[in-house]
Amino acid sequence: MARILAIDYGRKRTGIAVTDELQLIASGLTTVPTHEIFNFLNEYMSKENVELFLVGEPKQMNSLASESEILIKPFLDKLKKHFPDIPMQRVDERFTSKMAFQTMIDGGLKKKQRQNKALIDEISATIILQSYLYNLKK
Repeated sequence: MARILAIDYGRKRTGIAVTDELQLIASGLTTVPTHEIFNFLNEYMSKENVELFLVGEPKQMNSLASESEILIKPFLDKLKKHFPDIPMQRVDERFTSKMAFQTMIDGGLKKKQRQNKALIDEISATIILQSYLYNLKK
């Protein structure tokens, strides 16, 4: 089996999470400045076998697309062009940032550490990936 890579795309930073090769465990990988995302993906893909991209889908409470979806659309098009053989799936990312922040509190991180937005993005990507894996097993 190959890994599943989750992407929490943002204007400034993009959180990345990945499964193990058996697709059992979701782990935060890193946060990359968004302008460097394709450099990172090219390097990562040259070393690891990835079979699916999961990309967070920001939605409003009424399930309509969020305003930030406009920023994500060009990224999705470029992702498909760069990696045409790897399928992509969208995952609802509502509340992932709040859940990530709560995870940091529950994990005992100090206030200064909880202000690390890059860590929040990485944890958010992990939550997106975990929810996908959970729904697969239902």
